[in-house]
Amino acid sequence: MVDLSQYLPILIFLAIALGLSSLFVFLPMGVARLTGAHNPTAEKLSEYECGFPAFEDPRSQFDVRFYLLAILFVVFDLEAAFLFPWAVTFTKLGWSAWITMMIFIGELLVGLAYAWKVGALDWE
Repeated sequence: MVDLSQYLPILIFLAIALGLSSLFVFLPMGVARLTGAHNPTAEKLSEYECGFPAFEDPRSQFDVRFYLLAILFVVFDLEAAFLFPWAVTFTKLGWSAWITMMIFIGELLVGLAYAWKVGALDWE
């Protein structure tokens, strides 16, 4: 016979996590309804994207430039993610790490120059 008592702490943890998460979700909604803060108006219930009302069919395709700009953002965000740990350990790594990082930054600058030249950063 299998002893399931060793799983009791896990079940208690899951019950507490479920209770707290549902409390954090449903308690503010209940308090808003009881205090009168829940006041839906047509303006509050309107659909919007990025702060302005939708003006096209929701199933229409996005412009490719939106995806290019998003990919460029991710690339330069990753650059920042690589630069911070490198800068912290820069003095311990030596010249080979410095040269490698300069090559990496150079490649990113070439990519930025190319994206700028072809107009991927221009928005209408």
